[in-house]
Amino acid sequence: MNALFVTPPEHTTRPTLRGRFGMCASTHWLASASAQSVLERGGNAFDAAVAGAFVLHVVEPHLNGAGGDLTGLFSTAADPTPTVLVGQGPAPAAATIAHYRGEGLDLVPGSGALAAAVPGAVDAWLMLLRDHGTWELADVLGYAISYAEDGHPASARLASVIAQVEELFTGHWPTSVEVWHPEGRAPVAGEVIRLPAYAATLRRLAAVGGGSREQRIDAARQEWRTGFVAQAVDAFVRTPHRHSSGTDHAGVLTAHDMAAFSASYEPAVTRDFHGVTVAKTGPWGQGPVLLQALALLEGFAPDEVDPATEAGAHRVLESLKLALADRDAYYGDGGGEVPLDVLLGEEYTAARRSLIGEEASHEFRPGEVGGAEPFRPPLRTDAESTGTGAGTGEPTVEASGRTRGDTCHIDVVDRWGNLVSATPSGGWLQSSPTVPELGFCLGTRLQMTWLEESSPSALRPGRRPRTTLTPTLLLRDGVPVSALGTPGGDQQDQWQLLYLLRTIVGGYTPQQAVDAPALHTTSMPGSFWPRHWTPGGAVVEDRLGEQVIGGLERRGHVVTRAGDWSLGRLSSVSRDPATGLLSAAANPRGAQGYAVGR
Repeated sequence: MNALFVTPPEHTTRPTLRGRFGMCASTHWLASASAQSVLERGGNAFDAAVAGAFVLHVVEPHLNGAGGDLTGLFSTAADPTPTVLVGQGPAPAAATIAHYRGEGLDLVPGSGALAAAVPGAVDAWLMLLRDHGTWELADVLGYAISYAEDGHPASARLASVIAQVEELFTGHWPTSVEVWHPEGRAPVAGEVIRLPAYAATLRRLAAVGGGSREQRIDAARQEWRTGFVAQAVDAFVRTPHRHSSGTDHAGVLTAHDMAAFSASYEPAVTRDFHGVTVAKTGPWGQGPVLLQALALLEGFAPDEVDPATEAGAHRVLESLKLALADRDAYYGDGGGEVPLDVLLGEEYTAARRSLIGEEASHEFRPGEVGGAEPFRPPLRTDAESTGTGAGTGEPTVEASGRTRGDTCHIDVVDRWGNLVSATPSGGWLQSSPTVPELGFCLGTRLQMTWLEESSPSALRPGRRPRTTLTPTLLLRDGVPVSALGTPGGDQQDQWQLLYLLRTIVGGYTPQQAVDAPALHTTSMPGSFWPRHWTPGGAVVEDRLGEQVIGGLERRGHVVTRAGDWSLGRLSSVSRDPATGLLSAAANPRGAQGYAVGR
C-alpha cells in the first residue's frame, strides 16, 4: 500500500525502537526511563505506567498534576478486550449554571478554582495499580518522590511558562510564588527544581498501611478522597482568588465532592477502519470524533486521503470539521442520550460525506439526528484563536495572565502483552493557586462545559465535563496491537487521525508517521476558554510544502503556518502477535518526548 501515499523519507529523526522485553514512550524522557526501569525490575506495564505517570506530575508540572484528570485505554494479556480507565472527575455539587451566572460569568473561567472538576487522576492510577499491577504503592511512587525531593532540571518550556505567569503569581497567587520562585525569581532552563511539599504528600499516601497490597492501595485512595488531601483542598478553595476572567472568586469544590468520587472502568467504543479496530472512550469525551472522521474518510479511495497531498489534506480537514461539529452538537456525559449509533451509522456518514466539496467550508455544520435541531454553541471569532494551535503542544500563556493548558501522554507494552495508553492532564501550575500543604494545584476541566442549559455538555453537578483527553488502542482480529496518543486539546484526535492514515493506509512505520508534517483545523469552537473559533481555519507545519499549502489557501482554507516542527507530540507502542516483537516511537518536536525499550 505504500505506493498509494507519498513515499515517506528514508531517514527519520530517530529509529522506531524494536525488541522483545518491553517498550515505554511518553512526553518526557524521565517518565519513559522510569517506566522502563520498572519493567527491568520485574514490574508489568501497569506498574510501569503508574510510576511514569507520577513522574510526569513532577517533571511536566506545566502540563499535568495530581489535581488533574486522566483518560486511559488498556488491555491485559489475559483479556484482550479494550477497557477505558475513567479518571475524569465530575462537576462538584455546587457547580451550577445559576451560581456561575450569579458570579457575573458567561463562560467557565480557564483558570482558578471555579473551573475545577473533582480531581480524578490519582484515584484512577491507584485503582489501576490495585487491579492490574503487582508492585507496592511505595515502590511505584518512589521515582516521583525522588525527583520531587532531589530535584530535576527544568526544561526550557517549563521555565518559560513560569516566567510568563510571574505577574499573576506575584500579584494574586502568593502560594504559587513560594513553590515556583524558591530563589525569589522564576527558574531558568536547566536549573534544578524541587517540590518538597508534593514529595511529602506522596510519602503520606504511600505510608498508609494495613492488610494486603490491594487493601493498602485502597487505604491510600481513601486517604486521598476523605483524609488530609480532601480536607486541605476544601479549606484552601474557600478563599477568593484571581481567575482568568480578571475577577476574584472562591471555588465550589468540597471534601464531600472528593469523597463521593471513585474512578471507574468502562467498555471502549470501537469502529473498524481498513481491517483495524480503533478503540476510544465514549462520547462523554471527544474520542468518537476520531471514529467519525475515519468513517468519513473510509468512503474515499486510499490515495485520496493522503495528508501529504493537497486534495488529501483538504479532505482530512473537511472531515474533521464535520466530526467536531457533531462533537459540539451532541457529545456530553449524558449516557444513552448521545445518539452515537446514528453518528457512526453508514447512512448518516454517507450523508455527511456528501458535504465535503472542493472548497473549504467556513460554516459550523452539525448533522441532524431524528429531525431534532442540534445544539449550536456561541461562535466567537477573535484573532487570538488563530495562534492557539501553533506551538509544540505546550500551554499558551498570554501577557494578560490568561492561560491555556495542555497535557502529557504515556504508552507502555510489556513482554506478556499488557498494553496501556493514558493521557493525564489538568492541575497545571498555571491553572490555579498551589495548595501549600499539598504542593499541587487543582485542574480546570470545567472550562469545557457550557453555561447554556440546552448544550449536551452543559455544566451540571455530578456530570463529567466533555474532556479532550483521548488515547487510542488498536486491535487486529480482536488482538491488541498498539497504544498511542498525544497531548494537544482539540488537536489530539486530529493529529492521531494523521498517524492512523499514514500507518494503516499509507504503509508508514510508527516513527515515520510521528515525524511526518502535521496539520489541524481550528474551524470549530475551542474547548478551552475563551472558546474562540476561526472559520475555515487550518494550522499547518511549513514542511507540508508550498504546493500543498498554496493549494489549501486557493481552496479557501485560512492557513496559519506554525513552523517546520511544531504540531503534534505523538507517541506509540506496538506488539506484533505473530512474532512477539515490540516497538515504540516518540515525538521529536520540543526535544522532550522519548521512547525507550529493548
